[in-house]
Amino acid sequence: MTAPRLRVAVIGHVEHVAIGAVAAVPLPGDIVHLDAPRVFPGGGGGVAFYQLTRSPADVLLYTAIGDDDAGAWIAEQLAATGAQVYSAARAQPHTRDVVLVTPGGQRTIVVVGEPLHPRRADPLPWQELATCDAAYFTAQDPDALRWARAAKVLVVTARRREALARSGVHADVVVGSLRDPREATMLADYPIRPQALVMTDGENGGQVETTAGIERWEAAIPPDRVVGTYGAGDSFAAALTYFLAAGLAPLAAATRAGAYGAAVLASLVPQDAQLALSL
Repeated sequence: MTAPRLRVAVIGHVEHVAIGAVAAVPLPGDIVHLDAPRVFPGGGGGVAFYQLTRSPADVLLYTAIGDDDAGAWIAEQLAATGAQVYSAARAQPHTRDVVLVTPGGQRTIVVVGEPLHPRRADPLPWQELATCDAAYFTAQDPDALRWARAAKVLVVTARRREALARSGVHADVVVGSLRDPREATMLADYPIRPQALVMTDGENGGQVETTAGIERWEAAIPPDRVVGTYGAGDSFAAALTYFLAAGLAPLAAATRAGAYGAAVLASLVPQDAQLALSL
């Protein structure tokens, strides 16, 4: 008998991203030109969503889209994936990002406008989250987060620690980076402690903190040349969510997910280098 397909949801923002290489981050008064710029759907929700579409799972996306040409283009690109996209309309321009990538792959992001997140008040089929094996939350609305809790496994980005605290929800896993001051946290920082706190640590791999203590995993082998770091953490988070949905324990899931974060270092655009997810 064939096992049923996994169902995994992403709840969060998808931004219109223009990315390109620069010799250096501009100083005050400088003018810089993006070398060979590319445009793609990005943002924390967008990159995670595209990583999950490279899996055999049924993928659901809850997001919001602006009413200008950038929003129309984003909607077209999302629809082309064949995944189930639930989007709320916003009477405002869609969020755009300009990403500057310096030699060595480090990225600087300029966000134009506020990220557009779905809200519980939006007329979206939130009840579908109860059919999901896992949900990855990178939105901002605590009420939407309460609905995400209906999934069997709830993964929340550490950047949404405030929304998580306000929601009163128990997350199964919180994921972030020890190298990002917006994300670097410990279990003690959460009023309702998640089952596991997964923190990446660059070339040192990362760590999983539970009430039993801290366990570490080794870093995946990076590409021969790092082209860009944009989307590495989001690709890792998506892969982590997929493996948790499949029943792996947090440490095993994080160890497997490391290769998916490392893979996108080989490209400016993460979608160009994301690996296919498989068990």
